[in-house]
Amino acid sequence: MDTLLALIIAAALTLFFLRGYLKSLKKKEEQFRKSAEKGKLFSEGPKSQHPHIDTNYCIGCATCTTVCPEGDVLAMVGGKAAIVNGYKCIGHSLCAEACPVGAITMVMASPSMSADMPYMTPEYETSLENLFIIGELGGLALIKNAVNQGRDCVDTLIRRRAASPQPALPGVYDLLIVGAGPAGISASLRAIENKLNYVTLEQDEIGGTVAKYPRQKLVMTSPVEFPMYGKFKKTELSKENLLAFWDMVLNRADFNCVTREKVEQIAKAEDGIFTVKSANNQYRAHAVILALGKTGTPRKLGVPGEELPKVMYRLIEVDHYVNKKILVVGGGDSAVEAAMGLANQVGNQVTLCYRGAQFSRIKDRNSKRIEECMRSGKVDVLFETNPKEFNPESVVLDVKGTVREIPNDYVWIFAGGIPPYDFLKKIGIRFGMHDLTAEASQEAKLEASFSQSAH
Repeated sequence: MDTLLALIIAAALTLFFLRGYLKSLKKKEEQFRKSAEKGKLFSEGPKSQHPHIDTNYCIGCATCTTVCPEGDVLAMVGGKAAIVNGYKCIGHSLCAEACPVGAITMVMASPSMSADMPYMTPEYETSLENLFIIGELGGLALIKNAVNQGRDCVDTLIRRRAASPQPALPGVYDLLIVGAGPAGISASLRAIENKLNYVTLEQDEIGGTVAKYPRQKLVMTSPVEFPMYGKFKKTELSKENLLAFWDMVLNRADFNCVTREKVEQIAKAEDGIFTVKSANNQYRAHAVILALGKTGTPRKLGVPGEELPKVMYRLIEVDHYVNKKILVVGGGDSAVEAAMGLANQVGNQVTLCYRGAQFSRIKDRNSKRIEECMRSGKVDVLFETNPKEFNPESVVLDVKGTVREIPNDYVWIFAGGIPPYDFLKKIGIRFGMHDLTAEASQEAKLEASFSQSAH
């Protein structure tokens, strides 16, 4: 009798937990369906670095679906993790780090997604020997990736020099770095560590694109290994914090950087020496690293009145604008963040216009915040809307086929940038379709081995 009672209790407990598990699985499947519906807005799939899930090893723990800062990139389907919103992935790689069985590696998009990319080897070398591209221009968007590439690229040069020593030539640098953003700073610090004779050229100010971000913008969300410093463990970092950190590290080092020096031409002679020309100076170097960033020149709309001084393409100090009537054009994170920042200043009336029917490429946290701004009336969002004309005191909009004119003091346009591909082609760098998957997989493995050796 006691045995029967024990079996009944055990069966009841098993059914109870099984019911809970099935209910949880059903909930996850429902979340997957909702995410997949959203993902259909961009059916072409991942655009750059993204997770590759080996279903043979995936144990269905769903840990990877909970750690991504971008929201529902991954979801559970059939008890396994799957990519449902790959276009939202920008390569944090937290999912790969969180996977308890190593079933996730970070890879690049298919060759068709990389057709407009400069040719690069797994060591970031272009079709010109000893000329390298690192950072965002090479297809990886995150600051962490840029820092890793800057470090690894200089390490490649160090290995080459050890295998085939180069004679010191008067007036010739071992290395010239173009750009003092995250990738360029990392490469510079690694060069200092290894006592290379180098110089870094920056067309604007130290910090590159990061220095032009709006105040307090969150720029880093995962730890990274900085040359000459070690493991930087903060999980969240604002623009100001990162610039202050760089300033601290660079002040300790002998940072050889020439600012306000825009590179206009790079040529390689038969002896392998590069000549790099700016408007005022000329430099010679055995190797060149391009860390230019990808935004390049802001993309214009071609709308009448776009040349007016009130029309701008970059917003840094939102608190400089109060009691103004403002139009923000665009549907990405930059446009949404600018609109919300301006809407929080005293007396501003902010309109955000976007040609799409809904936001589909913005981060989850921005999606929630802009929805709240719309509900509260802080930001007037006009979908399926295009600017037709900018006037000194107004703007003319095409709102779903209806022309509307509204009073206006300032316009900000966030339509992306034109990458400096023409400059790269002029240098002689080859472009074309090539599969970056193996290269990104190799980078993930190298980073993992580097992290293990650092502990």
